[in-house]
Amino acid sequence: MNAVQTLKKFFCLAPRISREQAMTAFVRRYDSFRDLLQANAELAALLADMDATQRGERPMEISWVRQKARRAILQCERMAEKLNNIAAGRYNGLTAAVAAIAGRIAGELEQHGHDDINALVLPLSKVNASMACSVGGKNANLGELRNMLDMPVPRGFAVTVQAGSMLLLRPRGLFKNIYDQLRAIDPETPSTAREASKTIEALILEVETPPDVADALFSAWDEAFGSGDGAILAALRSSAIAEDGAQSFAGQYRSIMGVSRRRLLTAFKQVVASLFSEHALAYRSMHGYPLEATGMGVCCLEMVHAKSAGVAFSRHPVDLRSNCVMINGLWGLGEMVADGVSTPDVWLVSRATKHVTNEIVAHKKFMMTLAESGAERLPHIVDVPEALRDAPCLTRDQVEQIAALALELECHYQFPQDMEWAIDENGAVVLLQTRPMGIDSTAELDAATLDNVNPLFSGADVAARGVGCGVVTPLKPGGDITHFPEGGVMLLAHSSPSVTTAIQRASAIIAETGSLTGHMASLCREFGVPTLMNVPGATSSLTAGQLVTVDAFSGRIFHGEIPELLALASSPRQPNINTPVLCLLRRVAPHLFPLHLTDPNSALFSPENCLSLHDVMRYAHEKSYTEMFQISDSLSESSAGASSRLVCNVPLDLFIIDLGGGLQHPEYRSVGPADILSAPFRQVINGMTHPDVQAKGPRPVNMRGFLSVVGRSMIGDNQQKDGARFGERSYAIVSDRYLNFSSRIGYHYAILDTWCGDTLSKNYIRFEFAGGGAGNKQRAKRVQCIALILSKLGFTVDVTGDRAYARFRKYPKLEMLPRLDQLGRLLIMTRQMDMLMVDEESVQLYATKFLNGEYH
Repeated sequence: MNAVQTLKKFFCLAPRISREQAMTAFVRRYDSFRDLLQANAELAALLADMDATQRGERPMEISWVRQKARRAILQCERMAEKLNNIAAGRYNGLTAAVAAIAGRIAGELEQHGHDDINALVLPLSKVNASMACSVGGKNANLGELRNMLDMPVPRGFAVTVQAGSMLLLRPRGLFKNIYDQLRAIDPETPSTAREASKTIEALILEVETPPDVADALFSAWDEAFGSGDGAILAALRSSAIAEDGAQSFAGQYRSIMGVSRRRLLTAFKQVVASLFSEHALAYRSMHGYPLEATGMGVCCLEMVHAKSAGVAFSRHPVDLRSNCVMINGLWGLGEMVADGVSTPDVWLVSRATKHVTNEIVAHKKFMMTLAESGAERLPHIVDVPEALRDAPCLTRDQVEQIAALALELECHYQFPQDMEWAIDENGAVVLLQTRPMGIDSTAELDAATLDNVNPLFSGADVAARGVGCGVVTPLKPGGDITHFPEGGVMLLAHSSPSVTTAIQRASAIIAETGSLTGHMASLCREFGVPTLMNVPGATSSLTAGQLVTVDAFSGRIFHGEIPELLALASSPRQPNINTPVLCLLRRVAPHLFPLHLTDPNSALFSPENCLSLHDVMRYAHEKSYTEMFQISDSLSESSAGASSRLVCNVPLDLFIIDLGGGLQHPEYRSVGPADILSAPFRQVINGMTHPDVQAKGPRPVNMRGFLSVVGRSMIGDNQQKDGARFGERSYAIVSDRYLNFSSRIGYHYAILDTWCGDTLSKNYIRFEFAGGGAGNKQRAKRVQCIALILSKLGFTVDVTGDRAYARFRKYPKLEMLPRLDQLGRLLIMTRQMDMLMVDEESVQLYATKFLNGEYH
């Protein structure tokens, strides 16, 4: 029985099977193949994030490492499962290998677990910074301030993470319903997150608080505030695990002000429900936290009847050359400072002399205060009394007292601090929270000297440093940010942390008003998005679609693109080799990152030799394509009739499998370019058949490279186990907007997977190129050349050995199509290119030639 007959038997394909039956068998396996590719992409992103942390390129929490590692294991399990679905269970050994690696990782993580606290509530007198995993970051820091530093904090208590989890897990069916909503979220469709968030909040608010949790909350309230004083009002604030740590979660969770005892349970549920707010889901997704995270504690503090309130940074958040503490404040409650709704008063206090060096008093029209609302007192925005509008909201003594507290906190935590403060009715300073500052570590660069170029605006406050260029995209308060364009310059009337879901798509942000110490400024520094605030007239002078360059070093905005500014770059953050996070990463790293399975043709390329998650990813990815090539080969046999052979001037034996809408006549055995309806596939073929790309005589051959290929062929290198080369059939799996193109030419292969439609958020191109007939160095140089070309075309490219991985995501169709055309040309250009790659000059030469349209 030959291989084709074996495959027919395996798929139960009779000689006269219909095309519909053959496609049903194929699509079932192809769905698993797509799922495997998605898991591969997600796993690669997880490993890349953790590896970047090892190199000091991003901060993180210990809980973040645990969550990332567990998610990576889940993706490996998913890849093993889908590979077995494709191959009818012939890779069960891979499932066992994943379980073994997962066990070793779990062992390391468990050794570095945290002490569990069984209590549902704790008085602040029993809380300190070491308890963040049990009570959340905000509670832990407030307990530290009160008990270790004897600093002024309000009366109150901590609701533990266990109590928050019981609210979500105890009511019958609640968490399953929450999880079902989270699973329905499509990362490429932001509106699904918004709908899921609203549904989840409603589900949580409808359930009854577990009786033991409710009893614990009321008992803690009475102990902290007294059972007989009905006039006491509290603020319930989120205190999630990892909040107020390396990732700030600034403004992502909810705070409820003016809570009375009878509203305590409702406010508690509202804060816990904010775990699943649209903004919090987006933030967790960007930082790699699982969407279903349930680590929410709650901080219950007596409301301060604040005359004024604000934020203090123990170091200047942007100007690293400044030796000053920065303090921002407004009349009334401090939420307007944190949210950036109004421009605050600003003080700079010398760290050396402890005296004020600069004072900027803003015109303050509005303030937030508690006002009667039915039977409750709730936050309201009111007018600032006329006499106070241009008066500083702090005295000099208060400013210097706040600065001294900020410096004391920095000394205690050994890291710059972001501290919230309030002034009570007696004029005393009260601290409401502290957390590590998000420091803009961009290198100190002098403003570029620009001749004959006048800025549209200058003198703006720099909230996050850098330079960005793009078209102006205004956002109105509460407006739809779902379709904010990649690379746009976000224009806001005032800063707001509610734009989190779009921050990373922005090349820069401009806000007419805002606070450098507010939540949004912290997020922009955290995500590295150049941001200017307090730019009067920006929303009326800048127009939608206008191209601008934002200089967030010198506080300027220019019309058009300014190359001298765009050349400025940021410096990477340096790692701290002694942090607990990095110690844990170093322990789990051997089970995550090393790649031992480098040669698919080696006898050692097997599940039994998978020692890391990277090995599993490599093995499953390689075998999935082997299996899909075999399945596709079976469909291209005349007995199946489920594929069409492309007849045109391309050096491939190319078969097309139409999933729907990709070919004009999918039932035909042979088709030409004119029969292709699939937009991405048509563009790739246009590139491959472009007259300038087609060979015009023998290709130039470097003899050193040619002899290397011949020599390696003679000794049997670059061959599969059965001695067969790549180079039989290649396949295009298509629909009207989709293409998965797998080509096998000589000893190398290329894989192109793309969705190209009218919905920008869904569009992507993933391209992989590997292999070759020459030696390792020449293959590596060819991949370097390909990577250089793709980088110049706007792709994000990673290179490992002789493999290149490229990505191009969330761009309009009109920008996708030209790049698909270029990939078609590149696929032709790369044939035997490895024979030409003999030195570094060759890499640059042929990349330049390709980009200049010189293909021969």
